[in-house]
Amino acid sequence: MNGDGYLTNQLLIAMPAMGDPNFAQTVALVCDHSPRGALALIVNKPLPMRMGEIFDQLEIKVAQGPLTERQVLRGGPMQTDRGFVLHPAGGQWDSTLKVSERLHVTTSRDILTAMARGDGPEEAVVALGYAGWDGGQLEDEIRANVWLNAPVDAAIIFDLPFESRWDAAGRLLGVDLSRISSTSGHA
Repeated sequence: MNGDGYLTNQLLIAMPAMGDPNFAQTVALVCDHSPRGALALIVNKPLPMRMGEIFDQLEIKVAQGPLTERQVLRGGPMQTDRGFVLHPAGGQWDSTLKVSERLHVTTSRDILTAMARGDGPEEAVVALGYAGWDGGQLEDEIRANVWLNAPVDAAIIFDLPFESRWDAAGRLLGVDLSRISSTSGHA
């Protein structure tokens, strides 16, 4: 946790015993965490959808190429029709949340238009939906050993294959998640 006890700009790593299918084996970036609650984007669960479909739906003209083939992520179970672009800091967009000095989340259409023109961030993850917690709820889940948290490693978000991100996030803490039992008990 950062100095104020909140997890903004941390990765949440689902423990193997996670019972909720929405979050099993997920890695999520905490974009905002305060006494009011938390908002995170899952960064390792692709949807059966490509960026080209989003550009089509929004009627944004884009040349066919690697951008249109990029997979869209399931950012979480809440507001699954709402898009989030997670990207390195930079650019002036209509609606951006500063997660850290280095990572921003933009929800306005202008960033997608810029990406389609080739003027947007080169590294960007587009997610539909988000994960949300009411005030104190995420803290309770961490105390119950539902989640681990780790410092952000941008390579996990932007570079690694989706299926490698959960294990890689665990390794940030020196934990081999595949070796942790999915059943918990009390000593």
